[in-house]
Amino acid sequence: MNRDTFFNIVLIEPEIPQNTGNIGRVCVGFNCHLHLIGPLGFELTDKNVKRAGLDYWPHLSLTQYENWQEFLPTVNKNISNMYFMTTKSQTSLYHKNFKKGDWFLFGKETKGIDEGVLAEYSSQNLTIPFPGQVRSFNLANSVSIVASEAVRQLDL
Repeated sequence: MNRDTFFNIVLIEPEIPQNTGNIGRVCVGFNCHLHLIGPLGFELTDKNVKRAGLDYWPHLSLTQYENWQEFLPTVNKNISNMYFMTTKSQTSLYHKNFKKGDWFLFGKETKGIDEGVLAEYSSQNLTIPFPGQVRSFNLANSVSIVASEAVRQLDL
């Protein structure tokens, strides 16, 4: 992680390049490091990723991993600082106190985070509460909500 970044945003097998491009832009704006765990549903050279990220993409702090098994050892010592964002949790992100260096993990757009991973880290599962009639928020919007709340808590 870049020393200057506040938080780590982790996308597990993202499928839609425009979402990842927008998330890259959010990461630059909120000074977060973006981690992409493959397989990706697109190539990072895809014009849609860069188009959605506009001219901010070159400023993005980014690390890529082939798969979950390659990623996990990089955060082993920070396991307690990992939060798994899911609609399957009853614990609101607004009831947690975040600190610089925390990790926020998001699953693929169509399926979310694997059920086995959620079960293994059940005490670290968080949700974005929404009272309206939707199943979930768009991935890029979810990352924006979580990053915004985490940065707000730093009281910048």
